[in-house]
Amino acid sequence: MTKIIIYKNKNHILGFEVSGHSGYAEEGSDIVCSAISTATQMAVLGITKILKLDAFVEVSNGYLKFMLNKNNYLDDKVQFILKSMQSSLQEIAKEYGNYFKMEVKKDDVF
Repeated sequence: MTKIIIYKNKNHILGFEVSGHSGYAEEGSDIVCSAISTATQMAVLGITKILKLDAFVEVSNGYLKFMLNKNNYLDDKVQFILKSMQSSLQEIAKEYGNYFKMEVKKDDVF
């Protein structure tokens, strides 16, 4: 099962962490894992490559952690991207929620 944690401060998303494999299908054929990867990678690339903002990114097999720095988490474009990602994941959960768990953690880091 894939575990997704979205870190928030009040109404702002600070970052997220994704770990594990969904187990929906064999590796390479797992549409749930693919959908989660697409949504989260789009957010990372949109912020770091398109908006060209610095962020902490850690990637390994079955793991992705993304955290904004305190200088850019209030940016409206950043929040638009991250809230779109969260909305996409919520839609995926409606159909495939048995294969991943998503939780929101309130964090007062900033």
